[in-house]
Amino acid sequence: MSEMNHAAAAEGHLRALSELLRLQGRVRELASSDELAFFMVNETHRLTPYRQALLWDGASGRLRAVSGIAAPDGHAPFSQEMARLCSRWQQSYSQPSRLDASVLDPADRAVWQEYLPAYGLWLPLPAAQGETGLALLLLRETPWQDGDLLLLKELGGAFGHAWFGLNNRRGAKRQKPKRGKVIAACAVLLALMLIPVRQSVIAPAEVVAHRPALLRAPLAGVIDEILVRPNQAVKQGQALVRLDSRELQNQLESARQQFAASDGEYRQAQQQALSDTDAKAQLAVLASRREQGRTEMAFLQAQLARTELVAPRDGVAIFDDVSDLTGRPVAVGEKIMLVADPADSELEIQLPAADAIALAPGADVRLFLNVAPDKSVAATLQQTGYRAALTAENIMAYRLRAGFSQPDPLLRVGLKGSAKIYGERTVLIAWLLRKPWSAMRVWLGV
Repeated sequence: MSEMNHAAAAEGHLRALSELLRLQGRVRELASSDELAFFMVNETHRLTPYRQALLWDGASGRLRAVSGIAAPDGHAPFSQEMARLCSRWQQSYSQPSRLDASVLDPADRAVWQEYLPAYGLWLPLPAAQGETGLALLLLRETPWQDGDLLLLKELGGAFGHAWFGLNNRRGAKRQKPKRGKVIAACAVLLALMLIPVRQSVIAPAEVVAHRPALLRAPLAGVIDEILVRPNQAVKQGQALVRLDSRELQNQLESARQQFAASDGEYRQAQQQALSDTDAKAQLAVLASRREQGRTEMAFLQAQLARTELVAPRDGVAIFDDVSDLTGRPVAVGEKIMLVADPADSELEIQLPAADAIALAPGADVRLFLNVAPDKSVAATLQQTGYRAALTAENIMAYRLRAGFSQPDPLLRVGLKGSAKIYGERTVLIAWLLRKPWSAMRVWLGV
């Protein structure tokens, strides 16, 4: 009987050693520290049974892994209590040690009894090349035996070695470059930084009309009808916009009736003045009233004629949409549309104040239209805004004007793109450090 027990025990030891070797082989196949942490708390159960396993990372002061959980929550009460206890045990035990509630003070004993089984094993994971700062805490309901400690110590050494290797691949010592090469590299870099370059800046741009004729409202009213389409070619004197004239027509009809009445009174007074001295005395007043009615009627006729707006020159009518204008009330002098020569255009550039560089009239400009980004159009800077103003995009920007060097069929009023404006020459390092240096001066106040 004793021989059978001895054989069974020997067979159990062989199985444990075989499992130990198999686990060590699997550890070598792991590719990351996260995989290794998950493996340690879950696969160690194959070597010796336990109910719960925790991996303590002393370097970061947190639980790295917990058995049965993909990722422990560091804010959970269990994680916080275990972190406090593991930190204390790390300072007290540098070798594999058995733990139970009897080694704790009353407050910690209550925490142990609430969260943990009766018996624990503290297993530090050292590495031959240095300390890993890791410890494996295994817990179960039965006491830990000496054989368990021997097997787990061997496996812990493999775990520590693997952890050190995975986390220190990038820490290998690199060969220091020779001093001559360093000096040569610095000299080359300095020479590159002193290369003269031309300053440039890129800003949004739009093709606009040059010297357009503005069509303004001659009187207050409501736009009744737009007689042309956007970008339609028009001739000088062609009707473009018609304002609502019904109120003026009513006023004109009333003025005509008043004129007819005053004219009748004047003519009647003329006949009576031959024999009646009182009628003769009223004749001058009635004549003045009659002339006032005639003047008011002529004024209303002139205003009625002004309700139809005509093109002031040949060109194209520039506005957004007919429906945006129709029915819109306008004040005296309010802009309704532009009439411009399509062949006479210029470039308007909105240069953000944060990107502004020193620019002078005559600077080169290259326009890259959105409709043809593979081509550029040459232009020359003609005017720079005196001060920055707020744009429609809520950005402080300077308004620049540039004239095109030669006509181009791609250019059409309303097209947008990006303009590259070239400034003076400077060295490369000054150009690269321009914005950081400006920000530093503002911060330092110099």
